[in-house]
Amino acid sequence: VVRKWEKLPGRNTFCCDGRIMMARQKGIFYLTLFLILGTCALFFAFECRYLAVQLSPAIPVFAAVLFLFAMATLLRTSFSDPGVIPRALPDEAAFIEMEIEATNGTVPQGQRPPPRIKNFQINNQIVKLKYCYTCKIFRPPRASHCSICDNCVERFDHHCPWVGNCVGKRNYRYFYLFILSLSLLTIYIFTFNIVYVALRLVHLNVVTQLGCDCLPGSRSLTALTVLEVLICFFTLWSVVGLTGFHTFLVALNQTTNEDIKGSWTGKNRVQNPYSHGNIVKNCCEVLCGPLPPSVLDRRGILQQEESTAQEETCTRGPSAQEPTAAQGPGGQAEESSDQQKDGSLPHPSAVPMPSLSNAEMPEEKQLTTGELPVPSQDAGQAEH
Repeated sequence: VVRKWEKLPGRNTFCCDGRIMMARQKGIFYLTLFLILGTCALFFAFECRYLAVQLSPAIPVFAAVLFLFAMATLLRTSFSDPGVIPRALPDEAAFIEMEIEATNGTVPQGQRPPPRIKNFQINNQIVKLKYCYTCKIFRPPRASHCSICDNCVERFDHHCPWVGNCVGKRNYRYFYLFILSLSLLTIYIFTFNIVYVALRLVHLNVVTQLGCDCLPGSRSLTALTVLEVLICFFTLWSVVGLTGFHTFLVALNQTTNEDIKGSWTGKNRVQNPYSHGNIVKNCCEVLCGPLPPSVLDRRGILQQEESTAQEETCTRGPSAQEPTAAQGPGGQAEESSDQQKDGSLPHPSAVPMPSLSNAEMPEEKQLTTGELPVPSQDAGQAEH
């Protein structure tokens, strides 16, 4: 039995029979685990024991809750599908190529073909859908192709090497909860480390005034505490700053990719069509909205025909992904008559694409002429 995850294109790593999906570059992710686990292990082993006796036993309990929540959201972000859009099968790609060629015609030799785009209206505003030459699809709104994972990701935010995965529509809320809980955990450990150092210094001063020797191992414990303080201090600025930046993006219902490109703050001053104009509504949509299911079907059984088609897609060279057709004269893009208010687009693979061969069409309508096949009257009656 061959599972679909074994033949999926892109640069992803799968574990546990396709249940875990990550990027191939996971070195920085292991560093993230080491820093979190190491710092928390030192805190629980030394400071928590002393603070629980001197101050309150609730200190290690609250720290454990923050630690478990941060680790759970980190693993959920790293091991999940961020919203990868499947690539078009060869039949679907051929149909889209024929549709573009029939609509826009061919480009004279020596002229550069214009970009393939479609106009889509969202909240009375035109949004351009760009064609991906790698995946052979028109990307849905807010989707982008990740050059590291080599996949189109729905509502692409950015590729985060610290979590070892892309951040997209299906795992953005977990990523935000991870950096938020990590910020709280860092502030918590940093604060109580300073309290621990202050209490130890007071204790050592009292012991010195009484003329007693220092407790054995106190210097080594203080050195470890200073190491934790330094790690937390340098982590604090980056993590808390990142949390504040993404809080700003969530309040505006905007992605990191759109903010970097200046999609809604450029010279044209185009208004963000996805924003509700209310911070509470934007936060509820991003963090509390329904989570779409994965469309990859990673653990599904791959049939022989699908396996052959995906092998053909994977073995295509870079030259096969170059544009072969252009749009109309003057570089005008085809305008889509469809309108949608929620900003979502049905995925191309979810729409059945007709698979036509030359043998099933009359000779005057062969695919080599560049025209779209016209179904016969019998086929139309059968469809009705």
